[in-house]
Amino acid sequence: MIDEIIKYNREFVASEGYRKFATSKYPDKRIAIVTCMDTRLVELLPAALGIKNGDVKLIKNAGGTITNPFDSTMRSLLVAVYELGVNEIMVIGHTGCGVQGMNASEMLHIMRERGVSDEHITLMRHCGIDLDSWLHGFEDTEEAVRETVDLIRNHPLMAADVRVGGYIINSETGALEIKVGAV
Repeated sequence: MIDEIIKYNREFVASEGYRKFATSKYPDKRIAIVTCMDTRLVELLPAALGIKNGDVKLIKNAGGTITNPFDSTMRSLLVAVYELGVNEIMVIGHTGCGVQGMNASEMLHIMRERGVSDEHITLMRHCGIDLDSWLHGFEDTEEAVRETVDLIRNHPLMAADVRVGGYIINSETGALEIKVGAV
C-alpha cells in the first residue's frame, strides 16, 4: 500500500496538483482544532465545518485529548498561539471513538502477542511510565472533551485571551454539538 501512495505522490507532484493547496503556515481563521485521528473525520470534519486548506491548524491524536500538560499536543497548541497567531482553540471529540473504553491491559496483551517483550514493558515502568494510565482510554467522550478544555484553559503557559471551547461531532452526519462554550 505504501508503494501505491509513493507512486501517486510522484504523479501528483509531476502534474503540479499541489498548486491548488498553496497557502502560508499561518492559519487564515486563527483557529487551532484538536481532534481525533479517526479515519471517518479525515474529510468529514473539514467539510462539516466549512474549512479548507490554510484555514486552521489541525492537531490530531488518538481520542483528540491531552493526556499530560506537557505532551506534544499541548506543545503544538502553544506553538500555534505564540508563533502562528492562533487566538481560538476548538477541542472536538466524536461519537463512536475507539479510545472510549480502551483498556490498557488488553493493549499490553496485544503488544505481547505482536512481539513486544515483557523486558521492554518492564523497562518502561522502571523509567517511570505508568503504562496502565498512559494506554487507558476514557469512559465518557463529553467528560474527556471537558477535561481537555479545562487543561488548555488553565495551562500555566497558555495566554488568558485565547478562547477555548469543546464540541462533539457526529461521526456519521457531521453535526456539531457544543459541550463547553468558548470562553
